[in-house]
Order: sequence, then C-alpha cells, then structure tokens
Amino acid sequence: MMTVVFFVLAGACVGSVLAMILTRNPSYGALYLVLTFASLGGLFGLLGAPFMAVVQIIIYAGAIMVLFIFLIMMVRPDSGIPPEKRKFAAAAGIALAVILAIELGLAAFFSALPGAGASEAAAVTPQAIGRLLLTKYLYPFEMSSILIIAALVGAIALAQKRGES
Repeated sequence: MMTVVFFVLAGACVGSVLAMILTRNPSYGALYLVLTFASLGGLFGLLGAPFMAVVQIIIYAGAIMVLFIFLIMMVRPDSGIPPEKRKFAAAAGIALAVILAIELGLAAFFSALPGAGASEAAAVTPQAIGRLLLTKYLYPFEMSSILIIAALVGAIALAQKRGES
C-alpha cells in the first residue's frame, strides 16, 4: 500500500512540476507549485518525517504560495520586458540549469560511493527545534523576522506607489 501511495505522490509531484514549467500563465504556474509542495509534504510523511511534512504543507504550500499569488497579481508579468533583458534572462536560466545538473550529478556520484550512507541521526522533535530556536539560534531567528518585516514594508510601499501611478 505504501508503494502505491508513494508512486501516486511522486507522479503528482513530477507532473505538477512539468505543468508548472510548461504553462504560460503565471497564476496557473503558482497553483501547480502549490500541488508540488503538497505532494512533497506527503512524501515527507511517507519518509517518517511528520514535522517536515507539516512544515512543507503549512509554510510552503500555504503561506509562501499566498505571497507568490499576491505578487503575481500585484506585478503584472506581461508588462513590457525589453527583448535584451529577455535574452539575458534566458541565458542566465540555461547557465543555472547546467550548474544544477552538474550539482545533481556530483551529489548522485558521491552518494553512490561506499560508506556514503546516512548515519543514524538523532530524533528531531518540534520541542528540540523550538528549544534551539529560542536559545542557541535566537539572534538569527530574530534577524530573519526583522528581514520579513522589512520585506513586508517594502511590498506595501511598492503597492502604494503603484496605486498612485
């Protein structure tokens, strides 16, 4: 049964990623990305990582995708991008795709080496993560919240400026 669920979730994940890449409508692409995040959450659940599954679904499929959809609605993607910038973006995209393919190939090569298996990891619980965030990593945690607030203020300022013009 677990194998069937895995193949259904993996198929949904790969299919939604392909649909996201091939669609021309950015709103549909964002919705396909939500489906991708949800199926990834299911895969994390199958791996025995319920915390990561819930974080994947709530944080990524919920909060971040809502921000993406608002961004798509706020900034019209078809608003006259000059052709020279499109050529640069295409070249940069191809270069990044080649770099990603090389990284994935190296990761696959090094993980296939003898002795590269995963060692027994300590159980990570939400309580342990919370304790670390509020003790050892309190400063970076607070800095990230300040960064998020600054991004929110910037988005509001851009929305107001766009409304005036």
